[in-house]
Amino acid sequence: MQPNPGHILSVAEIDRDIAERAREIEIIAATLVELDKHPGLVLLRRFPPTGVTEQRWVPARAALELLWEDFGRLGTVLDRARSARARRRLDALDREELTRLLRGQPIELARTAIPMSQRALGGPREQVQLIGIAELLERMHAAFPVVVRVLEAVEAVNDRVMAEVAPLRAELDRVGSAMPQLRSLAVDLDELSVQVATDPLALAPDALDRRLTELSRRMREAAAVLADLRAMSADWDTAVERVRTLINVLRKTYERADHARAEVESIILAAPLPRHADDSSVYSAELTALDAEQPTPAALWELRQRIAAALDTATHNEQLAQGLLDRRLELKGRFSSYRAKAARLGVSEEQDVLASSRIAAGLLARRPCDLAAVTRALTDYRQLIAQKSGRRS
Repeated sequence: MQPNPGHILSVAEIDRDIAERAREIEIIAATLVELDKHPGLVLLRRFPPTGVTEQRWVPARAALELLWEDFGRLGTVLDRARSARARRRLDALDREELTRLLRGQPIELARTAIPMSQRALGGPREQVQLIGIAELLERMHAAFPVVVRVLEAVEAVNDRVMAEVAPLRAELDRVGSAMPQLRSLAVDLDELSVQVATDPLALAPDALDRRLTELSRRMREAAAVLADLRAMSADWDTAVERVRTLINVLRKTYERADHARAEVESIILAAPLPRHADDSSVYSAELTALDAEQPTPAALWELRQRIAAALDTATHNEQLAQGLLDRRLELKGRFSSYRAKAARLGVSEEQDVLASSRIAAGLLARRPCDLAAVTRALTDYRQLIAQKSGRRS
């Protein structure tokens, strides 16, 4: 509220203004003390910010410093007003002074020297910036959210990460970090913790979610590996036998894949199919050597992983070849179904239907069989049956 130069406050108005300002300052003091203990501010003081966080903190820190400075100015003016009011009787000059303190601009913010080229001969040498209590409070109210927004953002990221990282770190401490996967995970957790401490606001929410999800996934995988290693160590013979069984599965898968590939090459027109030499005997010899040496479970686990990868490749090759064979059988079934339908509808002996049937049959019987050509021929056959049966109806 701007003062009315012509209005001098009464004693009652002076007492009311002092009481109101005292209550405001008391509330502001409590808020500033609470702000000083804000977890986000504690983090920023403990770990000097960098990067994006530093860029956002610089203006917020200036606003925070200004809040405390303005709070000190408010207290000084109120103390002066209280001292002036403590006089037993207030004459007109006292009330005028108190009006200036409470409603005027008694607070000096800065003094700026006026260059001589801009001064009048008898003019002032300095420019004094003054402000009143009401304006000062408005400035403080505007600065407060600038600070809080940054502190809340820092706290939110820190809480989000710590809630996810702390359990992972505890699990790592429990299981140790002897494996390369766990050592790598520990390094990445440390890197994330450092970034959260020094530049939390650089972590966008979506990117942070993806990063935490990935770390959790790696922890689960590492924990599963550790469980495997403990099981192998507890029952070595059973673990070896299971790997031997996996090698037998791999050998049989190679056999089926080779058989399916050879059959495809003899009866189906197709691009060259992938082939893989049967290395199951190599894995079997390696397993025998490992069993004789009684190595650490990690060596057996690593061998099992390589066998499993080879089995995935062999299975894929088998499925690729078998898929072509299954497709040919499916086309033969469709052809039989269409011929039965044509006979049922009484159109199978019509010249063009019969010709289309012979084309499809010839393509199916050809070696190698062009599955794409058969598919087109069957489509034509089906459509022709539909057309003929529709006309007859």
